[in-house]
Amino acid sequence: MIKPELLSPAGDLERMRMALLYGADAVYLAGRRFGMRSSTVSFSDEDLRTAVTLAHEKNVKIYVTVNTLPREGELAALPKYLEFLQDAGADALIIADLGVLELAKRYAPKLGKHVSTQLGVINSATACALYELGADTVVLARETPLEDIRRIRANTPKELRLEAFVHGAMCVSFSGRCLLSNYLTGRDANRGQCAQPCRWKYHLVEETRPGQYYEITEDGGTYIMNSRDLRMIEHIPELLDAGIESFKLEGRMKSAYYTAVVTNAYRHAIDQALAGEPLDPLWVRETERCSHRPYTTGFYYDEPGQHYAEASYFSTAEIAAVVQDCENDGMALLTQRNKFSAGDPLELLLPDGAPVAFTAGELFNEEGERIEDTRRAMMPFRMRLPVPAPSNCIVRKVLDKTPGNG
Repeated sequence: MIKPELLSPAGDLERMRMALLYGADAVYLAGRRFGMRSSTVSFSDEDLRTAVTLAHEKNVKIYVTVNTLPREGELAALPKYLEFLQDAGADALIIADLGVLELAKRYAPKLGKHVSTQLGVINSATACALYELGADTVVLARETPLEDIRRIRANTPKELRLEAFVHGAMCVSFSGRCLLSNYLTGRDANRGQCAQPCRWKYHLVEETRPGQYYEITEDGGTYIMNSRDLRMIEHIPELLDAGIESFKLEGRMKSAYYTAVVTNAYRHAIDQALAGEPLDPLWVRETERCSHRPYTTGFYYDEPGQHYAEASYFSTAEIAAVVQDCENDGMALLTQRNKFSAGDPLELLLPDGAPVAFTAGELFNEEGERIEDTRRAMMPFRMRLPVPAPSNCIVRKVLDKTPGNG
């Protein structure tokens, strides 16, 4: 059985480090140009070079999104940018435009050419045509059923890799080609600025009764376009059997905590599947520990269904702190992310095993003075962990109730 690639998202260097620590085989990210994410979740040229260095030190690959549909006035700047990405040491480009694919072959010939899900590949004829044009990987559209993926694999060159999303948010439109945000807010989804109007709460207004709003509740809710989140962690063997070679996690705009938890869960799930072992339910539960909407298997088996009741996220845990340094006896320097106090129940999220539950002991500031809680954002403090932990490990607090975004 071919070992699949676990491909994790990174919106910045912190999220990048989480993906590396918790088991990604490859990381996809965006520079400040030609990527379908806003500039708040992208890498400067300097940070991109740093990301490549960090990844290659761990034999992890870096894929850079060049997946906007460039307008005519933007094309002149593209060759120089492609040359920069090759010089920076990226491993592949993620491309959604045939013209960009041709330019990449000319100006970044050493880099892999991955066709983005934005191009909407759902059949073997398109996949084969893209392979002939120079693509070495196609990211299948989220709408592709598992049985169709099996047929696509059988009818495409074995050298062409198939990549598919296995976890994360789903667009109510066809692979992200929605124009609602453009029309309603002037924010262009093709430039990473989608306002997600599909998540809004809608009411009906009758023409002769302006100002009177009627809830849309007959089928269960008012969020008439809200989608569920994709989760395929319980179906890794089926995905492998269908021929998917790269398992992609959605979430470049989500938190470093999300990147860590989901990467860690899928790393263990994939490894157990490759070893012929049944999936430990622990890793399914881990996907509940980060922010998400109700889960679905997407289009892999049937229609995914909508979630009309509300658009909020759920989580059963939140990040408390991140390990900066740790001594052999477990005494660690950490950075606070959410307030907690001595005596609170916590968990240490390790990359090589199950989370370790413990109770927060004595807390100390950097001067060695005892403190009662971590009340200041990004506050450095010291605390003893139950076992030594590497830098960037997460300490989290289990919640009784589900908060909003994690």
